[in-house]
Amino acid sequence: MTKAPPAPLSVASALERRVSVRAFLDRPVPREIIERIVRQAARAPSGGNLQPWHVRIIDGSDMAAFKALMDQRIREAPDSEPMPAPFYPDPLTSAQLRRRQRNGEILYAALGIDRTDMAARRAWNALNFRFFGAPSGVFLFLDRNATPFQWLDLGIYLQSLLLLLAENGLEACPQADWAMYGETVSGALGVDQALMLVCGVAIGHADPAHPENHIRTERDDPLAQERNG
Repeated sequence: MTKAPPAPLSVASALERRVSVRAFLDRPVPREIIERIVRQAARAPSGGNLQPWHVRIIDGSDMAAFKALMDQRIREAPDSEPMPAPFYPDPLTSAQLRRRQRNGEILYAALGIDRTDMAARRAWNALNFRFFGAPSGVFLFLDRNATPFQWLDLGIYLQSLLLLLAENGLEACPQADWAMYGETVSGALGVDQALMLVCGVAIGHADPAHPENHIRTERDDPLAQERNG
C-alpha cells in the first residue's frame, strides 16, 4: 500500500515551525530541491518588479573547500572586512536594546556560555562561517546601487525562501554575519564586484541533540503602543 504524502504546511504553520537552526546533521540536501525553492521564492513581490535579488548556492565538495578558506580568512582578518551597512542603528532605542540583550541571554544560556566568557563566545560565533555545519548554503546579493526599497524587496524574498524551506521539511538559519566577509565570499564564488553580499542562509536538517535548536525567541505585540520606547 502506497503511503500518502504528508499534507503541505499552511503559511501560518510554516511561520510557526520556522526557527533559526544553528546546528545541522551531516545529511546532504539534493541540489535540485534547493534550486527549485530558490526559483519559487522569486514570486516574491518587488517594487517596479525589479527583482533585485541575486542568489548563489554552495554545497557538496565546494562547501568543504569554502569552509577551509573561511577558516583561514577569519584568522587573517578577525575583525571583518568592510561592510555595506552597519548591523544595527546607532544608538538603539531602549526597546531595541532590551530585545537584543534578551535574545543574547536566551541563546547563550542554552549554549551554557557565560556572558563574560568572550573566548567561548568568539569561538561559537565563528561557526557562522561554517554554516553551523549545514551541508548547503545560499548567499543573497544586491546591486551596490540599491536603495532601502530594494533592501525591503530582498527581505521579502528571504522570508519567502525561509517559508518554502519549512514547507519542504528543511531547516535554515538566515545569517547577516556573512556580510562581514563579503569580499572573500564574492571572490570565492566569482561574483561581480557590482554586487554586495547581504546575507547567507544555512540549509539542512536540524541536529536535535543541540540545545540551541530548541530555543524560541520572544516577540512583542506589534500593535502595542510605544513599543519602540
